[in-house]
Amino acid sequence: MPTRPKRQAGKWTRRVLLLLVLILLAPAGLMLVYRVLPPPVTPLMVIRLFEGEGLSKDWITFDAMSPHVPAAVIALEDNTFCEHSGFDWASIHQAIADYYRGRRLRGASTISMQTTKNVFLWPQRNMVRKALEAPLTVLLEALWDKQRILEVYLNVVEWGPGIYGIEAAARASFGKPASALTQRESALLAAVLPNPRKWSPRRPTRYLERQVRLAKTRVRKLGPLLDCAR
Repeated sequence: MPTRPKRQAGKWTRRVLLLLVLILLAPAGLMLVYRVLPPPVTPLMVIRLFEGEGLSKDWITFDAMSPHVPAAVIALEDNTFCEHSGFDWASIHQAIADYYRGRRLRGASTISMQTTKNVFLWPQRNMVRKALEAPLTVLLEALWDKQRILEVYLNVVEWGPGIYGIEAAARASFGKPASALTQRESALLAAVLPNPRKWSPRRPTRYLERQVRLAKTRVRKLGPLLDCAR
């Protein structure tokens, strides 16, 4: 017969496994809902509200955005978005290689991974969140098409203190709807995404101006690799 400590250990193992299953099933259910309905709020929005920031967001459909917006975001954030299945393995391998060479650790998150994090998880970096992010990203890619992933991402991502989504960002930065954004304005908004609380499209630094030029060059070169954003 199993000893009491072994029975106790088995009981806790089953409880932990059940908890992990529930943690994965809850976002999976929400994914089915958000496949057709806009996410009303994200964990980051709630956290910022408790920190005393406002909440400015206006959901718009993918077709209501200037076509320059998704093109610029893909060009600067995730060149292979339309082709990969959630993970850019080349960038991940390069990031690992750079780490072992003692270079600065760089991010290898795709738009799919960032959408998963923004909508279903919390913003703090830790091993638990990263462990959940991978399977949920696989599920996201299975349940949503690329255009839906982009649509949700562009509607919930933080673009400044209290500013979420492309419509609120366009109005706050340029005083116009997202449908009217020019190629340069779209590139500026895409350029600040890595650090929207530090950079502003209204006050472009030399670095942001370089990113704008890079976005324009990449959009031209990507060509059919942007088909899912059209």
